[in-house]
Amino acid sequence: MKKAIVLLMSVQFFVYLGFGIIIPVLPEVIVQQQLSEVHVGGLLTVYSLASFFTAPLWGSLSDRTGRKKLIMVGLVGFSLSFFLFALFIDNLTLMYISRVVGGIFSGALYTAVTGFVGDMTTEENRNQYMGFLGMSIGLGFIFGPALGGVLGDISLQTPFLASGILTLLILVYASIILQEPKRQGEANKRALLPKGGLVLWQYRIRNLFLLSFMVTLILAGIESTFQLFQISKIDITPKQVGYLFMASGFVDAAIQGGVVRRVKNGSEAKWILGAQIVTAIGLLMIPFTSSLFWAGFALSVFTAGNALARTVLVSLTSKESGGKYGTAAGMTYSMDNMGRIIAPILFAWLFTRMNGDIYYISAGLAILSIVWIILFRKSTKSLRSIGTSAK
Repeated sequence: MKKAIVLLMSVQFFVYLGFGIIIPVLPEVIVQQQLSEVHVGGLLTVYSLASFFTAPLWGSLSDRTGRKKLIMVGLVGFSLSFFLFALFIDNLTLMYISRVVGGIFSGALYTAVTGFVGDMTTEENRNQYMGFLGMSIGLGFIFGPALGGVLGDISLQTPFLASGILTLLILVYASIILQEPKRQGEANKRALLPKGGLVLWQYRIRNLFLLSFMVTLILAGIESTFQLFQISKIDITPKQVGYLFMASGFVDAAIQGGVVRRVKNGSEAKWILGAQIVTAIGLLMIPFTSSLFWAGFALSVFTAGNALARTVLVSLTSKESGGKYGTAAGMTYSMDNMGRIIAPILFAWLFTRMNGDIYYISAGLAILSIVWIILFRKSTKSLRSIGTSAK
C-alpha cells in the first residue's frame, strides 16, 4: 500500500505540475507571437472545461474497466498533450487542441486516482490518504510555475517536453508497481452535480459554496493575467515569474501549515472575513508595481489571504455539512471548477480593455464576497442542528 500511495501521489503531483507549468510560459508564447492576450485565458479555460465535463464519464468507465487501466490511459494522453503543445507551439489551433487533450486526460487521472484510493482505504484512514493526495496537488501548484519559468528560460518548448518525458517515466513505473485494488463500490465517480447537492442549497451552507466560487474565481483571474500585467510594467521574464509563484507557493504552504491550525472552532467566519480583506489589499497593491520585489510582495500578500480563505472555508464547509461530507466536498469541487472555467477567459478579456485596473475590480469582488459570510452568520438554517437526518 505504501508504494501505491507514493505512486498515486506522484501522479497527482505531475497532473497539477502540468497545470502550473504553463502559467509562466503561456503569456510569453502569446506575447511573442503577437496574439491577443485573451488567448491566455482561453487556453487555461478550455483545459478546465474539458476536465470538468469529462471527469464523470471517466469515473463511470473506471468503475467498469478498473482503476489501473484508466491511470495508464490517462498518463499516455496527458503526456501526449505536452508533446503536442511543444511541437506546435507556433500554431494557435493546435495549442488549443493540446490543452483540450490535457484537460480530458487530467479528468481521467483525477477520477481514477481518487477511486483507487477509495478502494484501497477504509473509512478510518481514507481522510489521511486523501490528505496525502491533497498535499501532492499543493506541491504541484508550488513547483509547476517555478519549473516552467526556469525551463522556459532555455526555450519555451522545454517545459512541455520535460513534462511529457517525466509523465512517460511515471507511466512505466505505474505499470510495474500498481496492482488493481479490490473494488469497494461505485462511490468514487464524480457527478457534475453531486447527488443530494440540491438539498444543501436550502441551508446556509449555500453561502459557503458561493464564496468558494468567488475565492477560486479571483485566484484563477490572477493566474491568467498577472504575468501579462508585469510584462507591461517591468518587462518580467518567465523565469522571474516562476520564482515569484514559487515564493507565493511557499507562503501558501506556510499559511496552511502554521496559521490555519490556530483557527479555533467557531471563529472560522471571522478568519475568512479577515482573509478576504488581506486578499483585497494584495490585489490593490499589484497596479503599483515598480520593481520585481514589489510584484513578489504584492503577490505574496494576495496569496496569504487567498490561501487562508480557501483552507478555512473547506474546514467550515465540512463542519456545516451535517454529516454530508462527500456531497459538500463534491459541490465545493464543482464550484471551484466553475471558477477556473470562467475566470481565465473573463479576466484575460477584461485585461485587454482595462490593463491593471482589473485588480481594482478583483479587490472589489473580494470585499463584496464578505456579504456571503455575513449572510451565513445571520442565518439560523443550519445543517449542524439537523445532522444527518436532513434529507
